[in-house]
Parts: sequence; C-alpha cells; structure tokens
Amino acid sequence: MNSRRSWLIFSIGSFAYLSAVLQRTSLGVAGVAASERFGGTAALLSSLAVVQLVVYAAAQVPVGVLIDRFGPRILVIVGTTLMIGGQVTLAFSTDIAAAVAGRMLVGAGDAAIFISMIRLIGSWFDGPLVPQLSQWLGNIGQLGQVLSAVPLAWVLHTFGWTPAFLSAASVAVVALVVVVVVIEDRPVGSTDEARPTSLREALVLLKKSFRRPGTQLGFWSHYVTQSPGTVFSMLWGFPFMVYGLGYDPALAASMLMVLVAAGMVFGPILGILTARFPQRRSNIVLAVVILMAAAWTVVLAWPGTPPFWLIVVLLVTLGIGGPGSLIGFDFARSFNPKRSHGSANGVVNVGGFTASFVMVYLIGVLLDLQNGWRMAGGAPSNLYSLESFRVAFLVQFLVVGIGVVFLLRARRRTRFLLSRDEGVEVAPLWIAAARALRRPRSR
Repeated sequence: MNSRRSWLIFSIGSFAYLSAVLQRTSLGVAGVAASERFGGTAALLSSLAVVQLVVYAAAQVPVGVLIDRFGPRILVIVGTTLMIGGQVTLAFSTDIAAAVAGRMLVGAGDAAIFISMIRLIGSWFDGPLVPQLSQWLGNIGQLGQVLSAVPLAWVLHTFGWTPAFLSAASVAVVALVVVVVVIEDRPVGSTDEARPTSLREALVLLKKSFRRPGTQLGFWSHYVTQSPGTVFSMLWGFPFMVYGLGYDPALAASMLMVLVAAGMVFGPILGILTARFPQRRSNIVLAVVILMAAAWTVVLAWPGTPPFWLIVVLLVTLGIGGPGSLIGFDFARSFNPKRSHGSANGVVNVGGFTASFVMVYLIGVLLDLQNGWRMAGGAPSNLYSLESFRVAFLVQFLVVGIGVVFLLRARRRTRFLLSRDEGVEVAPLWIAAARALRRPRSR
C-alpha cells in the first residue's frame, strides 16, 4: 500500500479519467457549432447533453455492481473503448439521431471510469491519504475540461467538427493503451475482502449499500454540489456567456477554465478538511451549496448585465462544487465494507448527474417557452436572451433545494445510527463551536 507501484497506478488511472472528462465536456464548447450543424430548438440541443447524462446516471449502479464482481481494470478498458466509439460516431454524424447515439456511447463509457478509479485508490492506498487522493483525482481529471476549452475549441473553430471530435477520440486511444499495459486491480498479496463470486451476490451487496443512511448521505451530497457546475460547463454556460452576456466565443471558452482552476486550488483544501474533520463532512458540503446559491442569486438579481468580475466569482464557486461533490464518495467509503465499495460509489455518483440532466433539460424547455411567448406577442425571436437565462437558471434553486432537504434527512439518520451502534455523538456545529471556544487552551 502507498508504494511506488501505487503511485504509478494512480497516475495512469488519473490520465484515463482526464481523457474521460475531455470526452464528456467536449460538447460544452461545441454548443453553437452543434446548433448550426444539426439545427433545432434549445430543448433539442439540450437532448444531446441530457441523453449522455441519463445514460451516465443510469449506468452507475450496474457499473458499480460489475466493479465489485469483475474488478475496476476491466471496467476502465470497456468504458474507454465505448467513449472512443461514441466520439468517432459524433465526429461523422450529420443528423441529430446519430449525434445522440454517439453521446449515449460516451455517457455509457464515461460511467465506468471515475468510480473504478475511486475503487483503485481504496485498493492501492490507505490512511488519511485516501480522501486527499480522491480530490487530486478530481483535479487532474478536470484538466480534461481545459483541453476541451482551449485546444479542442481551437481545432473546432479552425478545422471543423469532424477533426475536433476525432482529435478528442485520439486522446482516449492513448489512455486505453496505457491502461491495458499498466493498470492492475490490487497489489500482490492484498488483504482486500474477496470479491462476490456471482452477480447475484454482488446485487445483494448493492441492496445493503443502498439501504445504509451513510450511502444515501453520500448520494445527496453529490447531488447538491456537483450538478450546478456540470450544467454550466457541459452545455448552458457557453451559450449564456456568448449570447446572454455578449462575450466573444474564445473568451467564453477560456472562462470555463476558471472552474477547473478553482477546483485545483480548493480541492486539496477540501481533501485536508475532510480528512481532518470527518464528522463535519456534511457541514462542508452545505457550506459549498450556500456559496454557489449566493453567487447565483447575485448574478441573476443583478440589474442589467452582470459585471465581468461577478461572473468570475460565480465560476469560482461552481468550480468549488466539483471537489465538494467528492466528499460524497468519502461517505460511501467510510460507511461500507471494501468489497461493496463499487456498488456504493455507483449509488453516490448517480446523485449529481441525476440532478444535472434534470436541470439541463428544464433549462432548455424554459428557454423555448419564453421564446415562444415572446414571438406570440409579436417580438422577434431571441432564444438565448439574458432575461430568458435569468428565468431558466432559477430551476437550479428548486432542484438543489430538494436535494438539501433529503441530505439533512439522511444526515439525521446517519448520526442516529452512529450514536446507537458506535456511541459516537455528533453535536450540531454551533454547539461544537461553542464548546471549542470554552475549552481552556494550553500555555
């Protein structure tokens, strides 16, 4: 554990995840080009991202079961292969049906990568390093979004649709080769619990994981923190900045890197806090949600066009949401036996992407509805106006707010079981803070 071999596995696996994020977010800078290539309404365009997210979310639990049964290496290989096929299909698609099929393959392949890597980290490392490496995995993976925001966007605007998506697929080909050569499921002589001997036994483990309040707490933590940034970076952020705010497309594409930079800065900090204060992980999650809600409130309520600095602040808070969502996997790790970590991580990872595809689709529908009402009143069509985005983005408060309610419910049940079964009492944060202030300090 924590050996040189462990670090090699982590490095190669992180590159595979970086490749997966590149494939996942490649559509984010191609929203305008997709509108021109395929035509259609905002809801139709959003279907490209929605089907990818739906497939991704739907595949999480089956993939988690398969990881427990067959190991993460096989799943990373299969997932990367599917993404290559999906990007090649999208590269040559000329109609929306073929494009949707390509994004479905990308979503199915992407579904296998991250939770496989979380499982590999748990098998090759131990101690407080584990939650910190989970944060670093997320940070390294988000460099794939940098590749989609800058070089991929440049290839798209310079050489066109097909070369852009084929170049993205080529990165996945390299990832596939190095994974096949290097990745192993666990160290030689590992004392990990034995894998389930059948899919039926793996499904039993899934059922037990799903029932654990700690797993549910991880699900809702991921749900409320990951989704706002995904919605912005994956589809609606680029049109919002180009059409709603009037930014140059090159500037808008580069602005998406602010999310990545924020994640890389704050991810390690959140990892350290998670390891240092394991009983306060849910408070960290709620603090991240409050930050994002406050930033969106100011942006949407700002009279006229929000200033550039405020959009930067918004992107920074959305970028913090990415590493904040990884705390959900730490709940899954600490409240489940190792042999069922794949299933538990799969359950958690459904959370954010379920919220994401709901919000992506509803934002598209609301944009279409407002444009229809505008045209019915005799005004010219203006699908992506700033005022339309103000209304459409409000749906985030509803979707995330529902998640916060269920998060608090799962936290209450988790703390009850900790108290009943282990005698661990977790006092409310304000009480713990008051006790800390009253505690005499040593001189």
